[in-house]
Amino acid sequence: MAVPAEGASAPDDSTFRALESEVRSYCRTWPTVFDTARGSHLTDEAGRDYLDFFSGAGALNYGHSNPTIKRALLDYWSVTAFTHALDKSTTAKRDFLETFDEVILQPRGMDYRVMFPGPTGTNAVESALKLARKVTGRTNIVSFTNAFHGMTLGSLAVTGNAMKRGGAQVPLDHTNRIPYDGWFGDGTSTIELFAAYLDDSGSGMGKPAAAIVETVQGEGGLAHASDEWLRELADLCDAHDILLIVDDIQAGCGRTGTFFSFEPSGIQPDMVTLSKSLSGYGLPFAVTLLKPELDVWEPGEHNGTFRGFNPAFVTATAALDFWTDDTLEHAVARKAARVTQRLSAMAADHPEAQARVVGRGLMQGLSSDVPGLAEAISSEAFERGLLLETSGANSQVAKLFPALTIDDADLEAGLDIVAASLAAALVDHDLVVTAS
Repeated sequence: MAVPAEGASAPDDSTFRALESEVRSYCRTWPTVFDTARGSHLTDEAGRDYLDFFSGAGALNYGHSNPTIKRALLDYWSVTAFTHALDKSTTAKRDFLETFDEVILQPRGMDYRVMFPGPTGTNAVESALKLARKVTGRTNIVSFTNAFHGMTLGSLAVTGNAMKRGGAQVPLDHTNRIPYDGWFGDGTSTIELFAAYLDDSGSGMGKPAAAIVETVQGEGGLAHASDEWLRELADLCDAHDILLIVDDIQAGCGRTGTFFSFEPSGIQPDMVTLSKSLSGYGLPFAVTLLKPELDVWEPGEHNGTFRGFNPAFVTATAALDFWTDDTLEHAVARKAARVTQRLSAMAADHPEAQARVVGRGLMQGLSSDVPGLAEAISSEAFERGLLLETSGANSQVAKLFPALTIDDADLEAGLDIVAASLAAALVDHDLVVTAS
């Protein structure tokens, strides 16, 4: 656990301990009471400043309280405007739909209908799975090892993490698991394995309705699929009339550089799920993109009370200003290269950490074979004023998620803290470090 800054008293968490469920998590990793946030900086109620390499688990790609997006929200709220509208037609929704089509879909040659399934990422995943089954008349969904797709039962069924799955307390069925790209680590083609299952009537795998995949596994250790692997997956799904769903909830909205993480591969999935930074301001917002021929819903067949959160339409429309040219994309590529360079140097400087750089874009990290090292790095980082979480089934990755808009000075300062935290973790924590 982190200690308070010198001269500061321990944070008063008695209210949270007395009244909030034991399920709370991040507050245990970062034991302070936060008060304000702007850009890449947070301040706790004791006045201590923290750099943010967490970005709301990817929900704050443009930083906290982005002034341009905030202005649009305040302007909207300054008049008698809709906040809650279910799926009624509103001016805010129309502005978002038209801007998203003009700025994102049309320049990429994409033809998708936009579905508003509910406010969170798991709502988008649930709707995509339900629609795939409705369209195909088939039941099973293929997902991949170490995947994370959400915490409701359908999304959890296609999630790999044993601890998260265990919380369901019911069978999580109607799925088939295929090894993710590189899972065997020996050059084995997992797409060839998938194809063999499909072609062999004795494999026990019936034809699935869909395959759902993350191009970068945000919670699964930052493994990322190659463009070739993604193309092979798309081709295989097409050949077998299997719908392809890309879960771009964490890797999308520019986190890897391009707006959609799969753009470099050239594929066009049948469905895409987006949430997290889609609103641009941390407001709950999710969409499911689907090819027009898949839009076979009956009116009201899938719905939700909060699928029309108009303030999120407003902030999402304002956030799309970042994508009217390639300025942000180039900035992310430059910053990502610097992160890779610095992390590679850290791994080289500390061979005893048995660490390697994983991920791409501004979702990278150090994956260590030393049990507990990534968690120790996170703890040391908090003591030094940096929010840094872990990723992977065994929390083996120290995960860097800075805002896409972070300035160079803050990025370097954060990377300096990561380097210092790695060195301190190797010395100060009771870790078993053996030769690799």
